Amino acid sequence: MAKFIVQTWSLIMDHNLNPLKNIQDLQTRHLFMQILAWMWCVIFASSIGSFFVFGLSAIVHSLLIAGMAITVSTFEVARKQPEFFGGLGRAYNGEHE
Repeated sequence: MAKFIVQTWSLIMDHNLNPLKNIQDLQTRHLFMQILAWMWCVIFASSIGSFFVFGLSAIVHSLLIAGMAITVSTFEVARKQPEFFGGLGRAYNGEHE
């Protein structure tokens, strides 16, 4: 059952597995995932009749999606341009430049 839940979650939320994978631009893909998240926030809040829940749900969804986007972006930069991170302002001997 747990495997089924994980697979179902991935088919919807993993941008490399869901139909949005056909959108080449990562930022555009992210935008549409954000729009869908906001849509579901509105649907959920409307279904229980509480706009307080909408605000809370929207904030939580925004934080979760932004966190995932930042993580994915960081991983992509690390994979494609590891030299970008360099020594974070330090020379090779450990001193500031």
